[in-house]
Amino acid sequence: MKTVLSEDHRSHFPAGELYDGALVRPFECPERWEYVVAALDAVGLDDRLAPDAVDLDRVRRVHDPAYVEFLEGFWDDWVSAGHTGEAIPMNFPVRRLRDDRVPVDPEGRLGYHAFAAETAITSGTWHAAQAAAGISQTAQRLVAGGELSAFALCRPPGHHASTDQFGGYCFLNNAAIAADGFLADGAERVAVLDVDFHHGNGTQDIFWDRPEVLFASLHGHPEDAFPHFLGWEDEVGVGAAEGTTRNYPMRPGTAFDKWSAALDDACGHIEAHRPEALVVSLGVDAFESDPISFFKLTSDDFTAVGRRIGALGLPTVFVMEGGYAVAEIGTNVANVLTGHLSV
Repeated sequence: MKTVLSEDHRSHFPAGELYDGALVRPFECPERWEYVVAALDAVGLDDRLAPDAVDLDRVRRVHDPAYVEFLEGFWDDWVSAGHTGEAIPMNFPVRRLRDDRVPVDPEGRLGYHAFAAETAITSGTWHAAQAAAGISQTAQRLVAGGELSAFALCRPPGHHASTDQFGGYCFLNNAAIAADGFLADGAERVAVLDVDFHHGNGTQDIFWDRPEVLFASLHGHPEDAFPHFLGWEDEVGVGAAEGTTRNYPMRPGTAFDKWSAALDDACGHIEAHRPEALVVSLGVDAFESDPISFFKLTSDDFTAVGRRIGALGLPTVFVMEGGYAVAEIGTNVANVLTGHLSV
């Protein structure tokens, strides 16, 4: 299995994150990448390549072009307006406020295109985000070209980024970009399996009305976990896409027996969809020691996760998402990938 990766991820690392009433060092940090690379080395997954330049035309197939333009030029606008700190959104077009007008002021545009206040934009955010999108595109092209699987080591992650909003550490939806890439290359059906602890609200939004993409997400129940406002079982898609969204919300303390039963059900729906390719949003924050999650999977459980996904027998792109128990993130990612390869 080839891994696509880039040092460009280091361009994005905010000075702080709003968490529990304080400005703290972000949980989504550069050393996550380093631990993953070291763990891949340890198990012999050292076949690596740099990404091709990002294809923004394909990014715009997934994201609103106005949103891509916002991300591309926002930092310069922010600085030109006299702001000296990093850009943290602080007000949003929520209930009974208007969302049909985009503000001119950078602070207003920041809130318009955000859904959460923990995620800052920095001077290097766009550089890192487009590099991550290029990584997912390159991994997708490898698999579309005949590789059985590939790993896109993306940072920042992407599954919370919707058509026109960022948040949850995510700016461009790397998994959705990869899935849509298969369609652009001629596939008729694709599946996205999101095993990150947090609901892939952005991916659901992007494919909500697109019947050619099955989206399945295993995650903390929205009553209990971020992002709180999507991820219920009754969210199944609309129109011709009804039934192609499958959500598996689970409660605090969920262990592997219940979690794996949800995975089996999701895999059954994937098989019934008959996709020509699979994209896995590979978050490993379902781990028992993750600091901002509440499932109880062990490192050995992640090997079983990889085997179950491998049993689908599909050309597969793994796209890195969350996982914030930094010392163990590499082991857990490597276990999924080696489990997948063992099938």
